Amino acid sequence: MKDVKFEVIRKIAEVNFKYKDLGEISRIDSISPPSVFIGSKLKYPLVNVGILSLLEKDENAWVYDDEKYWAEHSFEIGEVLKLRNSLLNSRFQSKVQDSRLNKKFVEVAKEVAIGCRPVDVEIELKNRMRFDRGKEKIFTPHGMRAPLKKAKVTSNVKVDKKVDRIMNDEVKASEGIEYLYKNKFSEYVLNKILSVGVLGLKKNKRLVPTRWSITATDDIIGKTLLKNVRDYKLIEDYEFFFGEFLGNQYLILLFPGVWSYELVEFYSPGSSWNPSNEMKASVDYESYSGRKSYAFATAGGYYATRLPILEYLNKRKRQAGVLVLRIETPSYWAGLGVWVVRESVRKALKKGRMKFASREELVEGAKKIGKIKFDFDYEDIFRRSKLLREGKEQKRLVEWV
Repeated sequence: MKDVKFEVIRKIAEVNFKYKDLGEISRIDSISPPSVFIGSKLKYPLVNVGILSLLEKDENAWVYDDEKYWAEHSFEIGEVLKLRNSLLNSRFQSKVQDSRLNKKFVEVAKEVAIGCRPVDVEIELKNRMRFDRGKEKIFTPHGMRAPLKKAKVTSNVKVDKKVDRIMNDEVKASEGIEYLYKNKFSEYVLNKILSVGVLGLKKNKRLVPTRWSITATDDIIGKTLLKNVRDYKLIEDYEFFFGEFLGNQYLILLFPGVWSYELVEFYSPGSSWNPSNEMKASVDYESYSGRKSYAFATAGGYYATRLPILEYLNKRKRQAGVLVLRIETPSYWAGLGVWVVRESVRKALKKGRMKFASREELVEGAKKIGKIKFDFDYEDIFRRSKLLREGKEQKRLVEWV
């Protein structure tokens, strides 16, 4: 599969050389990975709806929008940016309720989003492209954008039968996501189809900004998994995982106990989200009963971190208290979206666990390993952790028995 990466990067270089002046492009006969983008910067319920496509057809178009593949094949930040900067966002304004009204451009966007493989499209632009160098915490950024004049799907769109069924059944969006997830659809596919307003009761269907659909999907799947995890037996040992991906370092500590979860994020000076000279931090927490409000401090990263941990516990049929420490280093110099968080945690969990006999040994071991592996002093973090503090103050029922 390494040849795919090489071929795609080579293709990008050829296209960039061919189209040195993007202002000359007004019409393209191309392909979508498939991918759409629903922007949230307009005054709600207005949104920008964008069809993402390449400037020229590429048999490997799927690679331009496949975060799992990027993670599995260790794409570097610069390589991901090359892929995304090669995508054109041909966009138009719409109201979120327009997903119910069969409007032409919205229908084209739907067709593209629900396709299970790349979709051929013809695009005509109103005026010249602009290059967007923005960075994002939630969604994966893309490069070029231009207002859409005309759009047409020119290939047969293949839709999975299960997706087609859920689109046409009168079920809530959350129930549709739960059903499709249980039938092996990834969160990446699910947040895409949620965003174009094909899920949910007919009267409630609407377009959902991409940043919202990503976090909503992570949260819905997480809550689905929690229904099982809360009923499982407790883990027996104190467990530790660690790993690093694209400049994001993770320490994951599991404690014997009922479900609780705390995420502490540190942003090093010079990293993507911290241009200052001082270390910055955010923290969010939930107890056994879960959260009743959005995790504003760590935002989408909270739900993206929680999902793979719940998948892991569900697979083992166990529950635990979970403390996650993330250090965003200067090596993470460009924001690529929360897929980096999700896949970083998965990589750490796959490396295998270290076991400790007690809470004290786990914490001390994590401090030492974190210092050796990542050259970071975690002493103050552990001292401030709400999860650790509650663990010290409250004896578990099993201890009393």
